Amino acid sequence: MSLTKGSGPFGEQPAGEFNFDPHRPEHVLYVEDVPRRVRVLLGDELVADSDAVRLLHPPGRTPTYLFPKAHVRTDCFKPSERRQSDPGMGERAYWQVRVGSEVAEDAAYSWQQPPRSAAAIAGLIAFDWDSLTLFEEDEEVFVHPRDPYTRIDVLRSSRSVRVTVDDVVVAESTRPRMLLESGLPVRWYLPPEDVRTDLLEPSYTTTRCPYKGIAHYWSLRLGDRYDKDLAWTYPEPFHDADAVRGLLCFPQERVQVEVTSNESERTPGER
Repeated sequence: MSLTKGSGPFGEQPAGEFNFDPHRPEHVLYVEDVPRRVRVLLGDELVADSDAVRLLHPPGRTPTYLFPKAHVRTDCFKPSERRQSDPGMGERAYWQVRVGSEVAEDAAYSWQQPPRSAAAIAGLIAFDWDSLTLFEEDEEVFVHPRDPYTRIDVLRSSRSVRVTVDDVVVAESTRPRMLLESGLPVRWYLPPEDVRTDLLEPSYTTTRCPYKGIAHYWSLRLGDRYDKDLAWTYPEPFHDADAVRGLLCFPQERVQVEVTSNESERTPGER
């Protein structure tokens, strides 16, 4: 499972329980070696290349790659005035990254003097993924590193899933796919044939997920009501999420999703 997000043990809403040691540091950090070669590019130019990166799991946040200084082109760096305090890790110092005509402001950072409890991150360099392009081996990775403790499962189901907005049924299916992603809410993906697509309008919005790929969004127009980006789909998902290719998902946080089981399909012991 994911260590640091959602209901993971170091996430914002851990599902399990901890017996805290009073001598344990207030902010727990987990840093581990990873076997992947990781490269960072600005435009077409290499900024960092290492097969000795470390993976930092900060509490409540997604993981971050940390690079040895010797594997980074620090000659491309210019000190920035930006500083940021990280609880349990100390102060971040930032750098501008410039290669040729390409410039990325505050795109690299490091904790120069972390507390003793976080000594493992001292002097290592991290990067802002919004400004740069990163590869794990020869595959581009979006948003943040793939957490080795995150898993995605997609299960076929015969449960009935009904989606309503203002008491109007906008989707109803008995052949949904149940997507389980470590530390996150269950998501139900439905075939387009079981969705009132006549109520949906394509949006220009897209988001990226390092595990599922690029999501494309749809907005709902229902009478005078307009809900922007109310549903999404993955037209070309990554391998782990291939079973939801082209299916539509409505978030339970914004619509009413009712899930019921077909009693006739239960075995006697399950009644």
